[in-house]
Amino acid sequence: MALHSRRALIGQLLQRWRGPVVALIPFLAAERAGAASKALDPAWDLSEAEWKKRLSPAAFAVLRREGTERSFSSPLNQEHRSGIFVCAGCRLPLFSSKAKFDSGTGWPSFWQPLNQAVVTKLDFKLIVPRSEYHCRRCGGHQGHVFNDGPRPTGKRYCNNGVALAFVPN
Repeated sequence: MALHSRRALIGQLLQRWRGPVVALIPFLAAERAGAASKALDPAWDLSEAEWKKRLSPAAFAVLRREGTERSFSSPLNQEHRSGIFVCAGCRLPLFSSKAKFDSGTGWPSFWQPLNQAVVTKLDFKLIVPRSEYHCRRCGGHQGHVFNDGPRPTGKRYCNNGVALAFVPN
């Protein structure tokens, strides 16, 4: 059972047993809200139905519901050509292939995004705060950023492959 599904199940059980107390537990409250960040570009402020039409079920779960794909499941882990990784939701360029590296985590990883491509927010879904990042234009969830990446930034932008598309040069 996926982590996303386990949180949902636990949240539903606690909701039945304890009512509104669940809202006080950050990762369960986030599960109930479970939506991507608001689009900064009004043209991409689409309804849930519009997003479901545009995206595969897997991409919708990640981009619009802040889910996580299974590690080592993305073909983009093996993408080594020169090009640009774009948001699968709105096609905004997010990462250059020059910033991609193999982190060994099973998700496409980058040491820096393109200028003004992503926005970050604090995520408490696993209780411990993490820095989550989203596409600046459509608000689609991409992944999390950690401080264990390579030089020159020391950052690891750990991205869900289903949230990206690759455009070769």
